[in-house]
Amino acid sequence: METLLRWRPRCPWILWRPFGFSRRLLTVKRCRVPESESLIPTAGSSLIQKPSRAPGIFLLDQRKRFSTMPEIETNQRDPELFSPPSDVRGMTKLDRTAFRKTVTIPVLKVRKEIVNKLMQSLKRAALKRPGIKRVIEDPEDEGSRLIMLDPYKMFTDDSFEKGELSTLKQLNVSPQISRYNMELTYENFKSEEILRAVLPEGQDVTSGFSRVGHIAHLNLRDHQLPFKHLIGQVMIDKNPGITSAVNKINNIDNTYRNFQMEVLAGEENMMTKVRENNYTYEFDFSKVYWNPRLSTEHSRITQLLKPGDVLFDVFAGVGPFAIPVAKKNCTVFANDLNPESHKWLLHNCKLNKVDQKVKIFNLDGEDFLQGPVREELMQQLGPLSKERKHSVHIVMNLPAKAIEFLSAFKSLLDGQPCSSELLPIVHCYSFSKDANPAKDVQERAGTVLGISLEACSSVHLVRNVAPNKEMLCITFRIPAAILYKNQTLNLENHEDPPLKRQRTDKDF
Repeated sequence: METLLRWRPRCPWILWRPFGFSRRLLTVKRCRVPESESLIPTAGSSLIQKPSRAPGIFLLDQRKRFSTMPEIETNQRDPELFSPPSDVRGMTKLDRTAFRKTVTIPVLKVRKEIVNKLMQSLKRAALKRPGIKRVIEDPEDEGSRLIMLDPYKMFTDDSFEKGELSTLKQLNVSPQISRYNMELTYENFKSEEILRAVLPEGQDVTSGFSRVGHIAHLNLRDHQLPFKHLIGQVMIDKNPGITSAVNKINNIDNTYRNFQMEVLAGEENMMTKVRENNYTYEFDFSKVYWNPRLSTEHSRITQLLKPGDVLFDVFAGVGPFAIPVAKKNCTVFANDLNPESHKWLLHNCKLNKVDQKVKIFNLDGEDFLQGPVREELMQQLGPLSKERKHSVHIVMNLPAKAIEFLSAFKSLLDGQPCSSELLPIVHCYSFSKDANPAKDVQERAGTVLGISLEACSSVHLVRNVAPNKEMLCITFRIPAAILYKNQTLNLENHEDPPLKRQRTDKDF
């Protein structure tokens, strides 16, 4: 509510309201009020002689001159001061002009030559708002500048702290605060603020996405779909380098690990280039699988291998495991059933100059394990394996189905088993919605192999995929009794050499 104040019978009335949003700004003018007139305005009367357009700046009278002025607490400021106008709620087609809004900001007038010296001392008091300059030109004085102040901290000269006042005094700057009417536009609001203002009140706002080169990959919920084209355009507008926004419209196809997508805004070009862990990958995002949120996991596995080690990548995709490992002078066998992934895997190996170190296959995962992997393991784990010092790793990154492929290891090899410390190490990925996801993955993998893995495996929590859904990686050595034919396994006493337990964290 506007507060009416009186100083003396012949003193001007002041019409005052907290800093905030006003669709119609009026010039505050002084007028004399005769002794005989009522101090309270009647209906239809006005203390303002004639409405006129508000000036860019108008001075606040110092509070100390008005001892009866009520104290304005920070929590009384308009919390929506820097929010978009309320009438954009429900907008489905983006209208950038509808986001114009005028706000009143406290400012401090200073000589332009001392701005740099002063700003260091006014860090607390200065406005901190992305996209808004903290120092602007004074429209009425070329030799002065206006320092934008935080409207939630700075009300009058009393709002300055002792140290700030001392600096102002040293630089001969008056602490008198002025008001500046500033117009905010669409460009001044963050994507989250825009979407929160547009979407129905109280509903989740999508401001995050997976970035794949120039593509913003969203996964919208049902209540957001009526606003999908607006959301896509906002993502493009507010994220430099993003020229296309897409939304997944079905689950990942378990055969080729890709999904159908809809272009929400921007160009339809899905050919993209990404950089991950200092390696470059090119591919058609609409035809292959790529998840930038697995960058840390790709790096974690790569760090486990040493030069000379061997990697079998059963579901290699476009090469995020195979290429970094090959760069460490490891021997890599990489496979993917998807013809498009196979094509881009070949391309990316050449692009990163590891094509001579990676043998590439286009087979079903089980055929790859029972064909090329079996043949190579027979050599790696043969009679001369005692002289071998390198390790063998098998990565199976197909979380929806990889555990099922573990059955391919049963009786895979002939002959006498190698020593247990030379047995292949498997890194198998899976999803779990269980209350105890690590135990759940161990039990399911053990069931497929016909052995308990609880004492001889480690489980790494990769990332939270959705509410109550985790992605995990179980790591274990394949027991000789499972890997070799005609071996007897003592399920009660079996225990392989311990693996170094991996720390559990999340890769967002």
